[in-house]
Amino acid sequence: MSGESILFIFSVIINAINLFFQVYFTIMYSDLECDYINPVELCNKLNIFIIPEASIHGFLTLLFLINGYWFTFLVNLPLFAFNVNKILNKNYLLDATEIFRTLSKHKRESFIKLGFYLFLFFFYLYRMIVALISED
Repeated sequence: MSGESILFIFSVIINAINLFFQVYFTIMYSDLECDYINPVELCNKLNIFIIPEASIHGFLTLLFLINGYWFTFLVNLPLFAFNVNKILNKNYLLDATEIFRTLSKHKRESFIKLGFYLFLFFFYLYRMIVALISED
């Protein structure tokens, strides 16, 4: 297997993890909206996944930069920059006292990330298949 194949197989797997994170976030926001979960419990459950999700995506983005896949790096750059900006400005954690006021913003962000990760999943899957076919 070539390096390109391994990179895109790895990216499909890593992106699937982030996709599941976003599905979980979306379900939890809906549970809060329907009063199935309280705000403190929601924040405790979701805050532990925010840094790992951003780190995984950042690591994958930097792998594309290091390996010279410029187009793929540029596709990942907006979400990478968004995550870095949130972390540097220290507004990445959910606050239980303000979650109801900002719930629509968090839901919208979660849906956008979900769509973005879904797009990336199929893009990486396509690139993986192309890389595996070109080896032969």
